[in-house]
Amino acid sequence: MKQKVNVGLVQMSCTNDREKNLQKAINKIKEAAAKGAQIICLQELFTSLYFCDEENHDNFSLAEPIPGPSSNTLSDLAKELNIVIIASLFEKRAQGLYHNTTAVLDADGTYLGKYRKMHIPDDPGFYEKFYFTPGDLGYKVFKTQFAAIGVLICWDQWYPEAARITSLMGAEILFYPTAIGWATSQDQATNVEQYNAWQTIQRSHAVANGVHVVSVNRVGHEAGVNFWGGSFVSNPFGTILHQASHQSEETIVQEVDLSKTESYRIHWPFMRDRRIDSYQPITKRYLDEE
Repeated sequence: MKQKVNVGLVQMSCTNDREKNLQKAINKIKEAAAKGAQIICLQELFTSLYFCDEENHDNFSLAEPIPGPSSNTLSDLAKELNIVIIASLFEKRAQGLYHNTTAVLDADGTYLGKYRKMHIPDDPGFYEKFYFTPGDLGYKVFKTQFAAIGVLICWDQWYPEAARITSLMGAEILFYPTAIGWATSQDQATNVEQYNAWQTIQRSHAVANGVHVVSVNRVGHEAGVNFWGGSFVSNPFGTILHQASHQSEETIVQEVDLSKTESYRIHWPFMRDRRIDSYQPITKRYLDEE
């Protein structure tokens, strides 16, 4: 695999028109490919508005099988442009069984598989437990034509365990399709604190594991939330290589040097010094007497 890879980030707003959202994503993928992108990541649930702001049974009609119509369309596009596409979709697995899922499509159009979101939030405006069954495929690494990539989804990004396991499986880059934003009622200081925490935890995954991190968020105002954009690429020591704006749609292409993983892991040998014999307590919910 190549040591230097161009990653593409598509940060965009969405509407309630699924076909228009898909076409917008296709256009922006083509734009990224024209700029030289080889692996392109779309934001979480890019074919629709972020419908989890409410508990509404009608929203289940937005789901589709994977593979299915959207992934098939993007598979054809991946083959046409010789690019890898990371596509976050609302998966209908069976009647009454749904997941928040990302499909990975290789540069020859091959469907490499899917990752189902493991950590499912339930907070005001983010009622995902109403819609999504937690992932049951475990953590996944996809060996694409350009790099071995790990894919995690939004709320997963707050959990160092998920990043660690995916990195230990051989991921060279961690991708996080995301939908996160500020409540419109919040003050600016709270907004800044929340964004900084969001970026910091993901940069820490890059540092702890010696891998690049790519986080792709949506923008726009939806149902009392301003999605904060701010998509970014971090090198394996937490340095921001590119950060998008908080308000605007952007199609970003950033070169990453995969050889940096070896360099940082040699000079900062966190992997060497892990005391795996001492970590068993992490499998417990809480270390009390029960």
